[in-house]
Amino acid sequence: MPPRQRKPVVVVVEPKTPGNIGTIARAMKNFGLTDLKLVDPPEMDRDSEAYGFAGHAREDVLPNAEEVTFEEVVENYHTVGTTAITNEDSRRHVRFPYKTPVEVRESLETVETKTALVFGREGKGLNNEELAQLDEVCSIPASSEYPVLNLGQAATVLMYELRSLTVEETQLPDVERERADEADIDRFYDFFSEFLDSVEHRDHKRPKTMRMMRRLLGRAHPTEREVHTLIGIFRRANRYLGERAYPDDSDAADSDAADATPDAGTNAEPRPDDD
Repeated sequence: MPPRQRKPVVVVVEPKTPGNIGTIARAMKNFGLTDLKLVDPPEMDRDSEAYGFAGHAREDVLPNAEEVTFEEVVENYHTVGTTAITNEDSRRHVRFPYKTPVEVRESLETVETKTALVFGREGKGLNNEELAQLDEVCSIPASSEYPVLNLGQAATVLMYELRSLTVEETQLPDVERERADEADIDRFYDFFSEFLDSVEHRDHKRPKTMRMMRRLLGRAHPTEREVHTLIGIFRRANRYLGERAYPDDSDAADSDAADATPDAGTNAEPRPDDD
């Protein structure tokens, strides 16, 4: 199923601060989501913090937000709730175990029905009764000393992790990802071996050095362009080092000829005296 057919709706339950609604709307716009539903929201006019915090989402996400009830959401969607309270275990729980955002993404890849991401109230989130009615519950891993994220942060983190389901193209440029052919990589090893000759690398160290280079490229998974660049560099290095080791014969001949030329001052015939 292509991403655009399974984009979740976003539900915020009883938000009190219009600015938080605007922040969530902006995050939705960032990650390709457009359908915002609000359970018992505050009033929001065009001059409110909601529109001030929403960025370009004030043009479409906020004006088209729909007011719904929690019961309507549960009845009509596959629901994913969020919570920071995870002190339950398998013996004492409401919805244990919790899923991380990455695990939620993996789960939603197989869900065919409409999905809703459900965020709770500022300060106390979703209550236990509400969590018990949801299909999945997500908790964002954070420091045990202070694991509670604010509403806007939690929404942004979860939407970011779900971006592969909601965003078909990002602002990042397309970059070459495919590993170079083994034939090209073997050509590079040939040039690297010649380079070791050029720098008179010790024979007993050569096998280990070649193994290290092979391990390095094995981990790097170089692209075709990267391998060709390396080949070009080592080809030029080998040529340069070869020219330094074996200077042009004509230069040497000129030098020998200069050494063989008699000094005009020492070999000149003595001038007769004027007398």
